[in-house]
Amino acid sequence: MEATRLAVIGGLGKMGVALIDGLLGAGVYEPHEIVATARHPRSLAQHQGTYTVTLDNLHAAQGAEVLLLAVHPDQARDVVMQVQGVMRPDALVISIVTGVPTFVIEGWLGSERPVIRAIPNIAAVVRASMTALCRGRHTSDEHLALAERLFEPVGRVARIDERHMDSCTGLAGCGPAFALEVIEALALGGVKRGLPRDVSRLMAAQVLRGAAELVLETGMHPAELRDQVTTPGGCTIDGITKLEERGLSIALIEAVEVSSIKAGLLRENGD
Repeated sequence: MEATRLAVIGGLGKMGVALIDGLLGAGVYEPHEIVATARHPRSLAQHQGTYTVTLDNLHAAQGAEVLLLAVHPDQARDVVMQVQGVMRPDALVISIVTGVPTFVIEGWLGSERPVIRAIPNIAAVVRASMTALCRGRHTSDEHLALAERLFEPVGRVARIDERHMDSCTGLAGCGPAFALEVIEALALGGVKRGLPRDVSRLMAAQVLRGAAELVLETGMHPAELRDQVTTPGGCTIDGITKLEERGLSIALIEAVEVSSIKAGLLRENGD
């Protein structure tokens, strides 16, 4: 068969499709260079016609230069054991499987293959993901640079030591859900004060977007930016006081913490 540059195993889920769409949109790959797999025929029907889709993991993995694992943690071992015999010796394996360290995947592969672990988030759908990357024992700088090029089309990328990857899951991976909770709460606050629901939701979402852009573009500490818009004796400080009274900061800190801990518990197979 003709060599495939990218095989996305389990790639017809929401995250896999977002990554593929980003790569195609950025011109990193052409449609004929990508094959994605799914477990169910109904998933194939939704994505026919742009790039190759199949239920056959072996077919997808054979000849692929990069193999991206996008399966659930309890499926990862079986999938790797299934395809490792047909993979190219020099194929780069990139895993977005939650909670599975690189050394475990290296053990499943049974050879000194390059493995990279990545944690993107659902904002990849709108090209606004925050992706953390870490390298395995047999991964070169060139492999890591390639992985960065694959995730940059869907957002920002940071290289992280693997010991921090579960924490990245708790913050970057789960964080969009926490932010959506904040948006919903702010929007309800506007509704309570009489704003139309659609206007209130728009305002709340744009407020978080604007605050995030301020941090990203200025590089300033959030507290410093907050102080710039908090007039002594004004209305903002009253609102901040209420947030502190209700424990918003502690709640968010603890949300990141418990999600990080859970990320390390998801792998069912041994090391």
